[in-house]
Amino acid sequence: MKFRSIKGTKDILPADVAAWQAVERTVRRVMHDFHYREIRTPVFEQTALFSRSIGELTDIVSKEMYTFTDRSSDSITLRPEGTASTLRAYIQNNLGEASPLTKVYYIGPMFRQERPQAGRLRQFHQFGAEALGGQSPALDVEMMLLPLEIYRSLGVEAFSLKINSVGCEKCRPRYKELLKAELMKVYGRLSPESQARVQSNPLRVLDSKEEQDRAATRGIPLLQDHLCEECKKHFQGVTQLLDSLQLKHEVDPRLVRGLDYYTKTAFEITSTALGSQDALAGGGRYDLLVEELGGKPTFGVGFAAGIERLLMVLEKLEKSFVEPGPALYIVALDERSRKWAFTKASEMRKKGIQTEVDYLERSVKAQMRDANRVSAQYVLVVGEQELAAGTGKLKNMQSGAEVGVDLNDIRIG
Repeated sequence: MKFRSIKGTKDILPADVAAWQAVERTVRRVMHDFHYREIRTPVFEQTALFSRSIGELTDIVSKEMYTFTDRSSDSITLRPEGTASTLRAYIQNNLGEASPLTKVYYIGPMFRQERPQAGRLRQFHQFGAEALGGQSPALDVEMMLLPLEIYRSLGVEAFSLKINSVGCEKCRPRYKELLKAELMKVYGRLSPESQARVQSNPLRVLDSKEEQDRAATRGIPLLQDHLCEECKKHFQGVTQLLDSLQLKHEVDPRLVRGLDYYTKTAFEITSTALGSQDALAGGGRYDLLVEELGGKPTFGVGFAAGIERLLMVLEKLEKSFVEPGPALYIVALDERSRKWAFTKASEMRKKGIQTEVDYLERSVKAQMRDANRVSAQYVLVVGEQELAAGTGKLKNMQSGAEVGVDLNDIRIG
């Protein structure tokens, strides 16, 4: 039987890994610069954690989660996003006791049973960050700066930043009732998906990308005109900080994000290089979520970004990432020199010098071709004569220049 990968999953092959590693290195460097520390959580959790945090009526919980019952009859779900797991770890391990402000980031796989399409797999990868304990608008802006700095560091400049306020527990419920009433007036003109959301999740109707929904809701009251004073003041603080940084942004009153836990600030970063599926990253504030998950009342803000989406943009921009070849390739001419080459390679590796030898007992010509194939920087050819003399010729594969070396003290570069 010939096995194949499961639909919606993808192997990350050795030829592709250099780009992934470049992204991961950049994420870690930027997070370090902003003083965020890495957190690693399990890839599966109790199902209730996600249904409680993300929302029972969201598409993720109702349609997309990988949920199963384990041998203990517990309902388990593969994590569809990173915030809920991070907050569970924050509460369980009392991280808030160690510091009034906890700043963490993550990189890892997530799982959603979506219809596979470009940049959207069933096992996909995200990086993200959470700041817990602070309510300053500056933290909201920092969450926007983090992914933007990562993108800039990787050479991605063509993106747009959209922001909005989705209100809070004081002003949003009143607006949702008003919105339901207004949507019922145009109910027959809405798409079937938006019709289903009118009662259960009316804010998502505003976020619909369907042209008929956009046309039907063109004059509908927007949340930004119904915010409480606290939400208005907070959002004003966010926009003022963005202006002071001269960071170009667009206030999009229809931006609500797809998760129920957001309060106040919501934002999205998009790229024209991705076509219709243009979202690179998104996030916002969730000041009620920690308490809803059983913790103490704690302010929070975070973001998440797709790695596959970012790699698609880098590919379209023709950004290349090549894993460097070995510093040294030892070509052996006979049985005795092959044994010596293996021993010497082990010695060089202990010194931190990436070294390769031939394990297939090929001819000198074939070994030289292999050294070229793996982009070795230097080649050392060793046979009986070189071993007897204790010296050899080290060839620079780029310039073709050769220098004599002591086989007992090989130095590279």
